[in-house]
Amino acid sequence: MQDPGLNHSSYDVVVVGARCAGAATALLLARAGAKVLLIDRQKRGADTVSTHAIMRAGVLLLKRWGLLSELMACGTPAIRRSTFHYGPDAVTVTIGSDHGVDFLCAPRRTVLDRLLVEAAETTGADVHHDMSLIDLEFDGHGRVTGAVLKDAGGRTWTVSAGIVVGADGRQSTVARQVRAQTRIIGSGASGYVYGYFAGLPDDGFHWHFGQGVAAGVIPTNHAQHCVFVAVPDRRFAAVFRGDLDAGFRGVLAANSPALADGVARARLQGRLRGFAGGGGYLRQSYGPGWALVGDAAYFKDPLTAHGITDALRDAEFLARAAIDGNPQAFVRYQEERDDLSRPLFAVTDEIASFEWDLEAAKQLHARLSAAMKRETERVAAFPARDALAA
Repeated sequence: MQDPGLNHSSYDVVVVGARCAGAATALLLARAGAKVLLIDRQKRGADTVSTHAIMRAGVLLLKRWGLLSELMACGTPAIRRSTFHYGPDAVTVTIGSDHGVDFLCAPRRTVLDRLLVEAAETTGADVHHDMSLIDLEFDGHGRVTGAVLKDAGGRTWTVSAGIVVGADGRQSTVARQVRAQTRIIGSGASGYVYGYFAGLPDDGFHWHFGQGVAAGVIPTNHAQHCVFVAVPDRRFAAVFRGDLDAGFRGVLAANSPALADGVARARLQGRLRGFAGGGGYLRQSYGPGWALVGDAAYFKDPLTAHGITDALRDAEFLARAAIDGNPQAFVRYQEERDDLSRPLFAVTDEIASFEWDLEAAKQLHARLSAAMKRETERVAAFPARDALAA
């Protein structure tokens, strides 16, 4: 059945998942003139688990897409210093100007995702929330040719598509239905508890590392900070079982008594939330009539806070491949993604293993910094003005 709310029964691209990666992909493809359908099973404006942090390559992309000024006008704080605490030692990095970017940021996902979705919609994408993918359509040669969708009222219908993009997270329906192969599996994983606090000093990112524990303080919207604690996933149940608050404050104290005292004086907004952890992976990210992006394609432990930057970067790579339309362009999409992601994945996996002492942690962060700098150089090399720029 054709739903009267859909603009078409046939699209160039159907994007499943309207969070960061999916919304950015839809925006860029719509900007290039593609007929795009963007769907998400959640309600418009729903929140999601996130580290919030956007590193320089991601900020650079938002700037070239013409969205950075609006994002910052939403009360997103500019972050100009990042301090790494290794037990009692602290190393502060000032965010200098590079490629026209002199700050980082960490927006709430209710701000960032909404901004990307609205930009995609304004550009011409057909956007529908409360809508799920329930099946893919294939031709006789195994190529994806469309999608079967269902709305919150239970109505189902089929749309045809030149390509279906799965941006539907770690448990991706698209990845499962196309049987996307997992090409790399990580071995390190962290479990987290986090909450939003008012009343903490606004002095940039803080990342705390102790033996077998980690924590972070991330300035975000509404004059709040996202404060998280992390332990190896194998210890999550023992540390947090039955009392998230006690486990949270215990891990804070193990990282830094001063941090624990500061958080104790701050005001928790809402409740603490937990994420028991999940192993990282790199999946095959394209095939006949389909592609994956964001966590559907590639997930690494959140402890290096690089997931949003990955998502924005890969949305650009995928959009360029889809605009080209040549099968070789999708090969390049995956090759570029893998070339930049493998070093980030490897060092994140080591950090998330917690099998390091504090001196080794410093060396791991030096490797992480080098991998991010290389990524920024690649992103900065994109043409300043082309079909994807604002």
